[in-house]
Amino acid sequence: MELDAMYQSLGISRKVLDFAREIEASLKKRFEEIDERAEYNQLKVLAAMQKMRVSDVHFAATTGYGYNDLGRDTLEDVYADIFHTESALVRPNLISGTHALAVALAGNLRPGDELLSPVGKPYDTLEEVIGIRESCGSLKEYGVTYRQVDLLEDGSFDYPGIKAALNEKTKLVTIQRSKGYATRPTLSVERIGELIAFIKGIRPDVICMVDNCYGEFVETIEPTDVGADMVVGSLIKNPGGGLAPIGGYIAGKKECVDRAAYRLSAPGLGKEVGASLGLNQQFYQGLFLAPTVVAGALKGAIFAANVYEKLGFSVVPNGTEPRYDIIQAVTFGKPEGVIAFCQGIQAAAPVDSFVTPEPWDMPGYDAPVIMAAGAFVQGSSIELSADGPIKPPYAVYFQGGLTWYHAKLGILMSLEKLKKSGVIQL
Repeated sequence: MELDAMYQSLGISRKVLDFAREIEASLKKRFEEIDERAEYNQLKVLAAMQKMRVSDVHFAATTGYGYNDLGRDTLEDVYADIFHTESALVRPNLISGTHALAVALAGNLRPGDELLSPVGKPYDTLEEVIGIRESCGSLKEYGVTYRQVDLLEDGSFDYPGIKAALNEKTKLVTIQRSKGYATRPTLSVERIGELIAFIKGIRPDVICMVDNCYGEFVETIEPTDVGADMVVGSLIKNPGGGLAPIGGYIAGKKECVDRAAYRLSAPGLGKEVGASLGLNQQFYQGLFLAPTVVAGALKGAIFAANVYEKLGFSVVPNGTEPRYDIIQAVTFGKPEGVIAFCQGIQAAAPVDSFVTPEPWDMPGYDAPVIMAAGAFVQGSSIELSADGPIKPPYAVYFQGGLTWYHAKLGILMSLEKLKKSGVIQL
């Protein structure tokens, strides 16, 4: 076959192709379900853009202070409509998901307040933001205390523990939807809603914020549809659709978003300033494409789960579980597996495919981390990427793929690298 010849020209052997083809054929029904959700979300985005009367005038660049940036303001209205919120902050100077979360937290917490995580330890890069690990400028330095309640062994919420942890100082509850560098289940929007309802039943005044990274457009509803006061994410993940070159968003209640905006710019300025610098068209178009791009990434994650589960590795989620984010964890149990997997993903990239990734001491992490990311946008994890800390249990976290076909090639290439290194046998 012509297609097989093309794969073989890229270094994929007949043995790997035959192994993967049988698995792909078994996933046809699940892929159809993903496409149906993507269609719904595509129409939701389209309806919001039409409602806000998006025009090419909104793509014009602004500079300096960015006063009266119509494109920026309308884009934020589009986000607010999609997430069913009162307001949104969508800016290129929110440089990452961690930065957007830091701004949302710092804007809404004051000295003497307490931050509670009822889902265990947050993602590694937030540890220094909070002050779990000492760092200059942390919330801890500003007198904000932190408390966490770990999930139970089966991944369920420790409701008695959460109730005991809520106290008069608790101002904000942060709920991380995705798993981060952990092998716990990702939280569905429905489960997030149940947790928020429990918390609000005890303390209705507490702000419930959801770290929505990797979860946008995976389901047909978002955390703000089930009671979240704020959702926060990165534009170089799901909602940027692979076109946004930078940026983040915070959507939610007007008072929460305004406080975040005053932290991002300055008191008294808030959302009124901030030039878009000619990035608006990429933000709009990336958002428009996002539901389809997320669908491709989901197919890649499900394919990876089934491939590696069949090879005997522990995978989270497993091959048949419902999906609530685009991340697939595979536990190899030894560093060689993590490294070979990432080198396979890198070798399948359109950019820097000739580069061999190695573990290094990245800022914000407590162990060496290896990252494969041959992306058009540096660090974009909606593009095909994989990463993991070089520490037990030696798990790799795979995500992204602007198209299903590219995600598929990445998994095939990872199999070749693992086979060559002796970690697996086919």
